[in-house]
Amino acid sequence: MNQGRSLFSQLLQYLPHYELAKCVARYRGNARVRSFSCHDQLLCMAFAQMTFRDSLRDTICSLRASGTTLYHLGIRGRVSRSTLADANEKRDWRIWADLAQVLIAQARALYIDQPMDVRLRGCVYALDSTTIELCMGLFPWAAYKATQRAIKLHTLLDLRGNIPVFLRISTGKGKDLLALDQLIIEPGACYVLDRGYLDFARLHRFTRAHAFFVTRARKDFRFRRIASRPANKSAGIICDQTVELIWHYTRKGYPAPLRRVRFVDPQTGKRLVFLSNNFTFSATTIAWLYRRRWQVELFFKWVKQYLRMKAFFGTSPNAVRTQVWIGVIVYVLLAIVKKRESLDVTPSQMLTILSVRAFEKTPINQAFLENTDPEARRQNHNQLELFDL
Repeated sequence: MNQGRSLFSQLLQYLPHYELAKCVARYRGNARVRSFSCHDQLLCMAFAQMTFRDSLRDTICSLRASGTTLYHLGIRGRVSRSTLADANEKRDWRIWADLAQVLIAQARALYIDQPMDVRLRGCVYALDSTTIELCMGLFPWAAYKATQRAIKLHTLLDLRGNIPVFLRISTGKGKDLLALDQLIIEPGACYVLDRGYLDFARLHRFTRAHAFFVTRARKDFRFRRIASRPANKSAGIICDQTVELIWHYTRKGYPAPLRRVRFVDPQTGKRLVFLSNNFTFSATTIAWLYRRRWQVELFFKWVKQYLRMKAFFGTSPNAVRTQVWIGVIVYVLLAIVKKRESLDVTPSQMLTILSVRAFEKTPINQAFLENTDPEARRQNHNQLELFDL
């Protein structure tokens, strides 16, 4: 029940404050801090993410415009642009990375029973990366090309609920394959990988860990056919084979047999060749799993469109990582609130409502229900939706 708290404050009450205090103490985030604590920093940056602020000055101006209600938002310290900028530059970004992992664990527990089109026992993950271009003069450390600077966001997305369970930030010049070395492989899970992560020695780690993978083969893929299975050509399956690698170094990296599925998309007519170490799924299931990899692309498009992931408030690596991880915290927090409150709105609608009603003292379920237009919901506006309604 609403106790006279603002909508923004009600949303932030779902933060695990005890875990936040542990993360802050772990990295001594509040050491020698007099007034502006890590908690205040998180609230200011979360406010900027939720209300579509474009800069630190814009964020501080909006917060100060609230007047006496600033205290009721939960911010106790004095808010100024230089103080917030210093906090983003100097306080360890791992505070927010650890807090995000706590929220991710809570969100995955809520979405563990999320239905999928195909019945699968284990978890299904999609791994991909996106490039975020930066200003060459302000971010000289983010090596990418001779005349460009950028960072890469490597994300492992749990397809039940579209929750990011692994996130790695590297310079734009970094290779995608290095993200595989940092993955903690879950036995029994299925990983759907982009073709950029095709490295047979690294893929053999999944087989040794009793996990499954689905990826695409390159055009120069060379193999020897061992056996063939009946192909359901009406479903677009051209062939379903068990193969082995023939090149010396690839076979040395992956000595086990592979499954090769050749598929023709009935809608576009595009021909795709999939590789997997799973010999029990049907060929149509393998094709469906790779099609679900598109969810991670939608995730990247959504966070770039609705969160502050392209225009950064600081120029140091620590400030950039801080802003990205707090953006992930906001994203996962929206997923948690949506599930626990049983809200029938999309995350984009939640952020839009928060951007104009953050200071209103309306119960959180009523605030979103009052702004839901059933007629508008039935129309197709080609908007990105990550959470099933």
